[in-house]
Amino acid sequence: MAKKDTNQHLAILQDIRNKVFKPVYLLMGEESYYIDLICETIIENALKDSERDFNQTILYGADIDDFAIVVNAAKRFPMMAERQLIVVKEAQNIKGVDNLLYYLQKPLMSTILVICHKNGSLKNKKVVAGIEKIGVVYESKKLYDNQLPAFINNYVVAKKLSIDPKAASMMADFVGNDLSRLSSELDKLSISLPEGSLRITPEIVERNVGISKDFNNYELLNAIITRNILKATQIIQYFEQNPKNNPLVVTISVLFNFFSNLMLCYFSTDKSENGIMNELNLRSSFQSRDYLTAMRAYNAFKCIDIIALIRQYDARSKGIGSGASSNDGDLLKELVFKIMH
Repeated sequence: MAKKDTNQHLAILQDIRNKVFKPVYLLMGEESYYIDLICETIIENALKDSERDFNQTILYGADIDDFAIVVNAAKRFPMMAERQLIVVKEAQNIKGVDNLLYYLQKPLMSTILVICHKNGSLKNKKVVAGIEKIGVVYESKKLYDNQLPAFINNYVVAKKLSIDPKAASMMADFVGNDLSRLSSELDKLSISLPEGSLRITPEIVERNVGISKDFNNYELLNAIITRNILKATQIIQYFEQNPKNNPLVVTISVLFNFFSNLMLCYFSTDKSENGIMNELNLRSSFQSRDYLTAMRAYNAFKCIDIIALIRQYDARSKGIGSGASSNDGDLLKELVFKIMH
């Protein structure tokens, strides 16, 4: 059973919590958050506390040099328990993965073998195919920047809370797609909510995370969309004074994602709020309003020019074609000026 869409981790987690286990799990990919989440959920649910001492084994790639050791552990029978759990962490550092092939033909059904392979996918197609036949193969992929608000919203809703769209954008811009850190920051915010409050607002983010609710990438984008030159200038000046919290690479990414999506809007057959929402796979029609405003402020030809400008200044920020005197603040000033004029 192959699970490669990050949204499908929910089905895997549900089975685990319902005590429906597979003999082998291969958790692999670039995004460690989902690998850790599924692995820890298996550890929490596979055994009773009284069974762990004799039936739970956690192996690390730094400590073993061959998968033959993993296979030998998996072949053991449980002691005074229905099953045993073998967890292999840092599996990408272990040699001899072919040693799994024979075991996969006749896996011990009283063993749950969990293989955590981070920083990429397992390239051995025979092993992957063998695990798919009897167990779960899950590939955890990095989320794109435009997927982060949805992740944030889902994470918060799972805690029976809600989050303001602006607050979600602030968190996505500030933390980026490091989901482990992002979830940790959201946990802190949920704990810091005033008694009786169930909603994370921009003010709460500003107070507890250190992001300005008035001077951030979300507000800069809004100023550009509405052609508010004064507001854009004030935000850029704030960014210059606080460069560590407002790196240019993040700002450029935010601008590029927005105007790339805006380009799609011009070709949408339905340019209503709901039409744009469906075109861009947005969570609500409310999110479409910024794009509708931008379409009135910038035509399609200007949007093409803006995307080219963003690419040019992205290259210059990395030292390609940039003068020696150029710094991030100057580059951002130039870029925003050219976008808005």
